[in-house]
Amino acid sequence: MFRRHVLTRVYLFMFMLLLVSWVHGKGNTEQQDKESNSEGLIVCTYDSFVSEWGPGARIAESFKAKTGIPVHFVSQGDGGALVSRAIAEGKTANADILLGLDQNLAPKAIKAGLFISYKPKGADGIPAGLIMDPQFNITPYDYGHFALVYDSERIITPPASLEDLTKDEFKRKIILMDPRTSTPGLGFLLWTKAIYGEGWKEYWLRLAPSILTITEGWDSGYGLFVSGEAPMVLSYATSPAYHLEYDKTERYKAAIFAQGHTVQIEGAGILGTTKKMEMAKLFMDFMLGSEFQGLLPLTNWMYPIADIPLPASYRLAVKPPVILENPSLSEEELREWASLVAER
Repeated sequence: MFRRHVLTRVYLFMFMLLLVSWVHGKGNTEQQDKESNSEGLIVCTYDSFVSEWGPGARIAESFKAKTGIPVHFVSQGDGGALVSRAIAEGKTANADILLGLDQNLAPKAIKAGLFISYKPKGADGIPAGLIMDPQFNITPYDYGHFALVYDSERIITPPASLEDLTKDEFKRKIILMDPRTSTPGLGFLLWTKAIYGEGWKEYWLRLAPSILTITEGWDSGYGLFVSGEAPMVLSYATSPAYHLEYDKTERYKAAIFAQGHTVQIEGAGILGTTKKMEMAKLFMDFMLGSEFQGLLPLTNWMYPIADIPLPASYRLAVKPPVILENPSLSEEELREWASLVAER
């Protein structure tokens, strides 16, 4: 789910759009084929995890120093695209671990038979509410709360509820993400369903005038936000902490709703295609350890699963007072959502 170095992402945004089909297609396939023949582990994950500002490089360095095993991270888009690609590749996937799917995508991935069950060392310390799968096909490593982040220099009175987002004052001022390709996008759609139940479609019709654009992933959406295209964006309640830590500003804030927020739990699992089971188990054990967990707050901008001290900047990472349970969402409902936004 902050997790990204925003300014650099903005500078690279247009360049990435030009290359996206290559990166997510032929380029990644060639990268995986090359690395599958090398020593060490191949871990498929989302783009920002392996960016220069993400935790990937430091995790790989720390894991190799501890075990002597190299880790090759392969980026495959946002979380939704990550799972879809893994399911499509099935037994032909050249990878050992899938890292970065959330609890909303977990049932689909488990049903597809992607993973080998393994309960890592330290898993007994995971809070019960964060366990994604009791069989540990997928093990959680961090979590965060979805929130609308706004520019307080452009929005004086922030929204106090999802319904407030539909007000005329927010017309064409909100950037969202596509739930078919983005885990934050899916999280927001589920958030609206958690609040409105079967009335979620009517809510989206009311919300439509407030939406400036719907991007494929979080990275591009947040990049548009910080470049000034819109004063509000779907993100995480930890996002203001990032700006305090690196930009030394409290300009960006999260709108906290009394009605509640949904949570995203991110996890990883050992793929059934692995031929390096013992190495993969070592990585999963390492994932719950202090070295891995300690890197997450200031690189992935999510809360670690482990109970460790948080940076001072997290004073701006306000935890919502009410956490909503995520409802289920069918493929038919996803298609209905796509039809609704196509008409806006």
